[in-house]
Amino acid sequence: MDLSAALAYLDEHASYDVTGRIESPTLDRISALAHVLGDPQHAAPVIHVTGTNGKGSTAHMISSLLGACGLSVGTYTSPHLESVNERIRRNGVPIPDDDLVEQIAGVAAAEVVAGVRPSYFEALTAAAFRWFADVAVDVMVVEVGLLGRWDATNIVDAQVAVITNIGLDHMEFAGPTRAHIAAEKAGIITAQSAVIVGETDPELVSIIAREEHATLLRRGDDFDVSDNTLALGGRSVDLRTPTSLYQEVHLPLHGAHQGDNAAVALCAVETFFAAPLGDDVVREGFAACDIPGRFEVLGVQPLVVIDGAHNPAGADTCAEVFHGDFRPEGRRIVVVGTLRDPAEMVAALRVDDADLVIACTAPTPRGRPAADVAAAAVAAGATEVIVIDDPMAACEHAIRGADPDDAVLITGSLYVIGGVRAGLRRRLGR
Repeated sequence: MDLSAALAYLDEHASYDVTGRIESPTLDRISALAHVLGDPQHAAPVIHVTGTNGKGSTAHMISSLLGACGLSVGTYTSPHLESVNERIRRNGVPIPDDDLVEQIAGVAAAEVVAGVRPSYFEALTAAAFRWFADVAVDVMVVEVGLLGRWDATNIVDAQVAVITNIGLDHMEFAGPTRAHIAAEKAGIITAQSAVIVGETDPELVSIIAREEHATLLRRGDDFDVSDNTLALGGRSVDLRTPTSLYQEVHLPLHGAHQGDNAAVALCAVETFFAAPLGDDVVREGFAACDIPGRFEVLGVQPLVVIDGAHNPAGADTCAEVFHGDFRPEGRRIVVVGTLRDPAEMVAALRVDDADLVIACTAPTPRGRPAADVAAAAVAAGATEVIVIDDPMAACEHAIRGADPDDAVLITGSLYVIGGVRAGLRRRLGR
């Protein structure tokens, strides 16, 4: 098997036809596959991360802090932006092509022995655990793909279970209320888990607390970000944990929400060690955080930013950072394509505050037509809207027409920003 064959194997196991609520969710396939592989998910302790928004950023922060402590860290996140290798990392470095091929080949062989046909995500999850076992990482940081209880990653036994927040997302699989979603995300908790909860709604926290657990720490009560201010290149935050206060920590990420994520991540790592971290370790760990696609600045004069907001809550946060923190002096140009209800997304992005909206189609079978996105933007009060179906062509048009003091935001779907990121980095010299 070579790389093209490995990727083809994964693609053959992908399905885009899951449109309704899961009636009989199961971990049987991934459990059978992992068992044939020797249950590699138990080869190292695990910090398991879920949440509606912020779980990817939080997982990266946790990994960076653990790395600053001198540990070898395996990180599994999803989805990827440019290559599938990005999902599986050791010490921040994506899995090499040769190793990815070896792991996928192992999963393909195990599929035959196990007598199951895994999904794309299940196959890749098994490959990640197998690689982490092979390279003998000290700890795994594992991001949930969907909800929690029935997610393929939930064959781990989490020493620390992290729930960043609860919002209305993946409503075809859970809901209709945030309480239902909280119950599904709480499914990652085991009786031995220390639970870190970033959600502050008391009703939702009580639902999470019903799961049998070892200990539970709440944002606001047990840990928090006590000061969170705009700083050059990111945020300056004061972080309070059950044992310590870390002041004026520089976080090289944009948006006040990243301060909340940092508080969750720091508490999770302190809980993992059952001890406070050194001030120098905390500063080093956060300074090394580099999270592609999360309000990532690709160019200046004009400002060009990509953000992977893909649900209304994420889009609202994206708009707050773009229109609030950055406060562009010139025109505000928004390039948007989405898989979600266009009306909800463009409203959350506050397109009525934009000077120009360019609607495109996310490059996936589930992408909503650019014309539908444009119609939603007009209905939401956008004053100038054009349709350019291809995301890269839409970005090129936006940048060509922008003056140095204008700002271009590209958002709405990870498929959109993943499809244009490499091309924009080349064009803008990044």
